[in-house]
Parts: sequence; structure tokens; C-alpha cells
Amino acid sequence: MGGVARVPVAIALGSNLGDRDARLDEAEDRLAALLSGAVASARYETEPVGSLPDTPLYLNEVVVGTTLLAPRALLDALHGIEQDAGRERPFVNAPRTLDLDLILYGDFVIDEPGLHVPHPRFRERVFVLQPLAEVAGDWVDPVSGLTVRDLHARLDA
Repeated sequence: MGGVARVPVAIALGSNLGDRDARLDEAEDRLAALLSGAVASARYETEPVGSLPDTPLYLNEVVVGTTLLAPRALLDALHGIEQDAGRERPFVNAPRTLDLDLILYGDFVIDEPGLHVPHPRFRERVFVLQPLAEVAGDWVDPVSGLTVRDLHARLDA
């Protein structure tokens, strides 16, 4: 008799308002309650993408682990963590206290209203691929068939 299988997930974390390290520390703690075997990458300070001029620098990292949660339930939990951290969404690419993106959910490809996995822009974002390559470089993107390490190397080229 089999149980419910745990699914590996990758979540990108970012913050560019307030005490960025404290926000990411709190998010890591909250994610550890949702994920088994959670492992966090190093943190990287990066320029904002698609933001207004004079937008503060981001602090980014990735956390990987396994979950029993369905994709939508996990996304809802991520949004709850953001909200608890004071996240507001006044406009697209607005500065944020905390941003949590579901990057990969096993080898699933999901395209539903408000839920797109793999994250549609993660392949073009060094601030996601660099920390993800650090903790899950051999993970294969189910859309491109390339490893995270290969996707990162392509951006560096």
C-alpha cells in the first residue's frame, strides 16, 4: 500500500524593501514548515528587473525541498507568507518586502489561470538560475529538457 509521494519543488525568494535579510530568514523558517529537507542557496544582491529607476537592490535566494501539497495549495501558502510579510501589489514589478515564486514542481508542466509551472521567465533570470544551480544544478527543466546548470551556463555565455 503506497502513500502520497513527496514532490520536489524549487521556490525563489526575493526582497528589496525593509530588512531584507530578516524577511528572507522569516520566509525560510515558514518554508521549512511546508517542505521536507529544505535547503537554501546563498543570497545574492541583484539589480531589479523591469522596475522603476532608483528601485532598491534585491536580495535573492532559492529554497528547494519536497512537499505533499498540491501545486495550487503550495502557491496559496506562498502568497500567505508574502502577505504576512507586508507584501503589497500596487503595480507590476513594484518594490516588495517579500516575493516568493514557485519555479519548479517536480517535472510537472502546469498552465492554469494564475499558476504557471515551470515559472515562465525563470530561464532568463540569472537571479533565479545562479542560486538554483547552486542547490539543484542537475534538476531538468521539463520544458527545455536542459539542466538548471546548463540553463545558467547559457545565460552566462
